[in-house]
Amino acid sequence: MPGFELALNFVERAKIVQSHDELASLLKETTLALGFSYYALVHHVDLKRASPATMRIENYPAEWVGYFLEHRLFADDPIHRACLLSSVGFSWTEVPKRIRMTRRQWSILESAASHGLRNGYTVPVNIPGECSGSCSFAMDGDAQIPHESPLLAELVGGFAFETARRLRPARGQPSFPLPQLTPRQRECLVLAMQGKSDWEISRILERSHDTVIQHLEMARQKFEVQRRLPLAIRALYDGQISFIEALEGQFPKLWE
Repeated sequence: MPGFELALNFVERAKIVQSHDELASLLKETTLALGFSYYALVHHVDLKRASPATMRIENYPAEWVGYFLEHRLFADDPIHRACLLSSVGFSWTEVPKRIRMTRRQWSILESAASHGLRNGYTVPVNIPGECSGSCSFAMDGDAQIPHESPLLAELVGGFAFETARRLRPARGQPSFPLPQLTPRQRECLVLAMQGKSDWEISRILERSHDTVIQHLEMARQKFEVQRRLPLAIRALYDGQISFIEALEGQFPKLWE
């Protein structure tokens, strides 16, 4: 099956899978068709102490998985570290160029290679408010990645992770529609998260002090919280405000 047809076939079939076992079977089939030997769709957390909402679907060699879990390598895994600095996929050979490698991280790559995982391609998944994660595809031994495979792995990996999220929603995610901030409530909250007082927000946005207080109070009521900290956490978790906006002050003028 031609490459893009293979990837599109995966997407269409993934839309209707109903369990993680079905997704695992589909991923295994597609991984082999792409020219890889193994796959790993995971959250970058301690998988030995994972919550029910943690993503973990993989077929890596059992000995390597046991070693990885026992030694808690997730905390120093250079592949995981590189994922935090990229929005697109990358081959494992590129990792030393993307991050400053420590001796322990070199050791992790060497250990993976000794278990047959010498080369691969990883698609990072960084969603605001959620644990970072990735979908990796690995070669067996010294085999080289087929020329067309990285581009196809990008599509398959990203959609596979989103399918896993659909099958296992985040713990505590409600079944009803999430509350939505209005543009004015959102802008006031972004400024509040940047450390601005109500008075400062009113001066920046050229609105009355009482109007700012009212916008923030209505936002709290929507999320059924009493204080601004849990309101900010909910807004970040739901993706209504990005970390960049909160930390760097890059917010749009939404009602000029």
